[in-house]
Amino acid sequence: MNLPRSFQSAILAFFVIGILLLALGGYLTPISRLALSPFISGQTWLASRYAAVRDIMTAPRDVTRLTQLNAQLEAEVARLQSQIIELQQQNSELQVLSALLDFARENADNEYLTAAVIGRDVSPFLHYIIINRGSDDGLRRGMPVVSSQGLVGRVAAITADGGRVQLITDPGTAINVRIQPSGAEALLQGSITGDLTVEAIPQDANIQTGDLVLTSGLGGNYPPNILIGQISGVRQQPVELFQNASVQPVVDFSLLEIVLVIVNFKPVDINPLIPTP
Repeated sequence: MNLPRSFQSAILAFFVIGILLLALGGYLTPISRLALSPFISGQTWLASRYAAVRDIMTAPRDVTRLTQLNAQLEAEVARLQSQIIELQQQNSELQVLSALLDFARENADNEYLTAAVIGRDVSPFLHYIIINRGSDDGLRRGMPVVSSQGLVGRVAAITADGGRVQLITDPGTAINVRIQPSGAEALLQGSITGDLTVEAIPQDANIQTGDLVLTSGLGGNYPPNILIGQISGVRQQPVELFQNASVQPVVDFSLLEIVLVIVNFKPVDINPLIPTP
């Protein structure tokens, strides 16, 4: 029996609407899941295989790119570290120069020549440093050498463009000093070990730990009132004519980088003026 076409269309529309209502109500979800599961599993498998093949094909290029990037980063880090070290050195030099400038301003009676320390004596028995100034710069033997802290030593030998400075810690050093606040005069001696001692202190002088030791100007080798250090210990025996003391220098000789040479001081050799017994 042939149904009218309009009736067939109505039935088909009713059927489609029913299916949509069932789908919207969630009644067809198990059926659709069961029907689509094989297709989803196949698509997932194909996607995983494609990703694996893609990783294998692109891995060498990624490794090469990462290696190059790592090398660039290491080079940049090395460059920045070098700049940091250079800036630290410049800052240290500026601090030293600023301290030397302050020292020169506080002791304006003297004329100074800045010199860099370019070497040290390797002998364990001698205490010298080498500076980059010499006779071409106006240096002469015997000129005192100071730092921003205090007395370093004096020029012992020179060439045209270099000088050797005998440190106050050298065993051949002997400096006339004055101890403050007592005002007692004595003789500072270096030693092989680099220790400083003050000898020939009058027995009646009141010497205490922490007293300052300065050049006295006697002997003609150094100008007066240059700080050397502080008394760190006193040795006094009633049966002896003099008392002795150990001295802690204010200058750290192992860290010397830049020094000042007092160029307007002329040492005086007073030995011919001292009467011989």
